Amino acid sequence: MRAARLRYDAAGRAWRAPQRPVLTFDQKDWLTRGGSLTAHLRTLGMVRVHVTREAVDCAWPDECAALRVSPRTRVWVREVVLEVDGVPFVAAHSIAPLAASRGVWQAMRRLRTRPLAELLYADSTVARSVLVSTRLALRHPLAVLARRQIEGRAPHGLLARRSVFVRHGAPLMVTECMLPALWARLAEPARVGGSGDALSFVLRHDRGGRPARPSNAGHGSNRATERAALTRRVAPPSSSSS
Repeated sequence: MRAARLRYDAAGRAWRAPQRPVLTFDQKDWLTRGGSLTAHLRTLGMVRVHVTREAVDCAWPDECAALRVSPRTRVWVREVVLEVDGVPFVAAHSIAPLAASRGVWQAMRRLRTRPLAELLYADSTVARSVLVSTRLALRHPLAVLARRQIEGRAPHGLLARRSVFVRHGAPLMVTECMLPALWARLAEPARVGGSGDALSFVLRHDRGGRPARPSNAGHGSNRATERAALTRRVAPPSSSSS
């Protein structure tokens, strides 16, 4: 995967690259984290790709400008839900111009339950635009799709990100809506160790997969908690039988 100045730009009226000040550290991290989202989700548990729709359809109004196509242009659509340990964490919507889906990006039609990342990150000729994010309006088509995966009442303004991948001049845009279950999982302590009896906070990771720490002062207490948890000695389990 290479970064390059592209003809295509995922930014738009509501989609922006700068981080929003009202977001939490985890939200900023996951909305701007590069690399494969599927690979990042695998650090949280077992990932399953559930395909909800593959079809020829029209590009959404806010996608036309990003792909430089006219309104009502026909595109190939692939919609999936990424589940972690059986719980929906991300609703994703990917599109490519119809001609590209029969040419440069034809492999996306044959993925079935394999992640799109297999196409995007194994090819050095693929370039990616800057990631941009937004809070989806209630009636945005992706928000409508995402709410079907949420148990109970869905929060207003679901967070989503998108970017354009380009191969041999042909664009493929991926939009990913983070579901409440993802933020809830990141806010919980994670089980570490072979026995599963010890609980500890696991440091967040940066875009390259390395441990990262929040850079702003507002997360000082979180850093102290993580350091204390990582250095805490956990007594071995009792050897007595039950």
